[in-house]
Order: sequence, then structure tokens, then C-alpha cells
Amino acid sequence: MGPGVLSELLAKLPPFSDPAVLVGFDGSDDAAVYRISDELVMIQTVDFFPPVVDDPYTFGQVAAANALSDVYAMGGKPVIAMNLLSFPSCLGLEAAGQILAGGADKVREAGAVIAGGHSIEDKEPKYGLCVTGFAKPDEIWRNDRAQEGDLLILTKPLGTGLLATALKAGELPPETEKLMTAQMCRLNKYAAESVHGLPVHACTDVTGFGLLGHTLEMARGSGVTAVIRADSVPSLPDALHFAEEGYVPGGSYRNHDFVADELSVPPELPLAQLDLLCDPQTSGGLLLCIPESHVPEALKRIRAFEPQAAVVGRITVRGKKAVMIE
Repeated sequence: MGPGVLSELLAKLPPFSDPAVLVGFDGSDDAAVYRISDELVMIQTVDFFPPVVDDPYTFGQVAAANALSDVYAMGGKPVIAMNLLSFPSCLGLEAAGQILAGGADKVREAGAVIAGGHSIEDKEPKYGLCVTGFAKPDEIWRNDRAQEGDLLILTKPLGTGLLATALKAGELPPETEKLMTAQMCRLNKYAAESVHGLPVHACTDVTGFGLLGHTLEMARGSGVTAVIRADSVPSLPDALHFAEEGYVPGGSYRNHDFVADELSVPPELPLAQLDLLCDPQTSGGLLLCIPESHVPEALKRIRAFEPQAAVVGRITVRGKKAVMIE
């Protein structure tokens, strides 16, 4: 489903309220948050998708890292995970086992445990996790609390959608594929934990809606305008090249349609740059809103784990559009 489709469908359901649900489907946050006590909240999320790489073990790692990311984007710690696997019998149990092994290793790296799951037979393999995490109520990060004067930090470079499209076409250089795969397998655990203790006003992870789609959700929910500096956005090697060559995934066009009415684009912005900003990411980085005075310390900490982390924009008072590119 494209950006916003699930939210639109859920909005048609009969309304309900529960004071223990601190974050639900009424917003566009990364996970649900349920208050267990005055000292503890539970974070719940689920994510799965078809392979973006050929190797089954690596696919399992990527899918698990992507699912775990939602808990990190909420400021929490993953504790328990359940497998979700659909798999065609023609591929054999060995490949399925490799997918599950890759996922289990990432969950173990996160300090969580796999406690079971569910599998079905399907024509196309798909894998992911249902993840439960915990946090203290005052440590939750939401995506709708951005404040005027905050700077936007992106922890990972963009381009995995473009590079994965080139990979499917047999055009991706092996060294670039290695960099793309390593980034998608890398947990957001380390970047998230590095800024705990600093004032994080808002956070989301950049995944299928692309940088602009997730920025729009943040800006719209917070009632502000987010200004993105296109020339400051880091990208993976060859990502812009493949955008210029037309290796643009279909999700990029859907993401552009999603943000178009709330987006201001300078006429001189190259189309390839816009495609990069709309590029759907797999296991992308975190987008953090942090007060300007704390940004130097935040970047220092994050870059110990994500050397290409960068300030990519700022939050201003709400203008005519929710997102502006400059």
C-alpha cells in the first residue's frame, strides 16, 4: 500500500479511546505506545516485505533491522520479537532457515529475543518481525513534537531504493552493492542510544515514504514547516547517477504524489535530486529534531557510529507549505 493508505483505512473504523494508549493509529507515528504503569510503557510495531537482496541470510538481517528500527525511532529498547514469514515451498527449507537465521542474529544484536512467530506458504517470500519494546513514559520520542528552531539530523545517507532498482537490473557495481547492504543491515540502535540524554523533540525513521514523506508527516503533525537543504542531504555512492539514468523505483513517484500538495520545490532543483529525496528507503536512518544548541554534541556522538550523519534542514514557523526544499 502506498503512503497514507493504511492511515486512511483505519480512520474509517469506528472511533475508540483508551487512556492507556499513548500513541495509536490516529497519528502517523512509527509504533503504538501503551502505558503499563507510571514508570513503564510498551512499544509495539510490525513490519515485513519481500526480498531487496538475493542472499537469504542477508535478507533476513535487513528485514529484521528494518522492523527493529521503529522501536528505536520511538526512543525505546526492543525486548521480544515474533517472526513473520511467507515462503514458497519450491525454494526449500534451507533458504527459509537462512532468512530466519539472519533475522535472529539481528534480534540478538539488538539485545532482544525471538519468541516464535507465524509462517504461511506464498508465491513470493516475505519476512519481517512483530517487535515489542519498552521505555519510560518521559523517554518516548514522537514524530509530532518538532519545535521552531530545531535542526534536522539524518543519520544514514539516502539511496537504497535507487540502488536496489539498479541491482535488479544487473547494473549495480559489486562495491556499491556491498555498501548498500551493509547500511541496510546496520541497526539504528547505536545512533539512537548515542543521543539518549539529549533533548530530542521529535524523531522518525526514514523508510518507505522517503525523506520527504516522513518529513511531511513530522511537519504536519507538529504544525510547523520543515526546510530541507537538498545539497546537505548525504547519499550513497552512485545513487544520484542511477537517478539520472532513470533507475527510479515506483515508490518514489507515489511518495512525490503524497507530498506534492504540501511541498515547495525550487525550479532549479535537478529532477534526480528530487527523486533521491523521495526515494523509498529500506532500513533507513533516523530523522531527529534537536535544538540547535545541542546539535554539535549530537552529531559528535552519532558520527561515532554513522560517519555520514548530517544536518539536513531546520524547523520553522508554519508557512504556506509544510515542507520546503532549498
